[in-house]
Amino acid sequence: MKKTIITVVGKDTVGIIAKVCTYLAENQVNILDISQTIIQGFFNMMMIVDANESSKTIGELAEELETLGETIGVRIRCQSEEIFEKMHRI
Repeated sequence: MKKTIITVVGKDTVGIIAKVCTYLAENQVNILDISQTIIQGFFNMMMIVDANESSKTIGELAEELETLGETIGVRIRCQSEEIFEKMHRI
């Protein structure tokens, strides 16, 4: 399984979750776990997804999600689980 971590951060607006989830569904990416909060108008979401069925590489998904984020006014990062864990090790 190609587990991938997706984070979304930015000013809260209508439709952020819908747009991100629509993109993932269109690319055969399954959401395994999702957490989102809104604090004083700022949106923060973290998703663990399975990209195993997607025909796209994690790099392609990351690039397209970054572009999607720019169009909706948030920052979207997409990393493989291994890279995410190594970057956030204490």
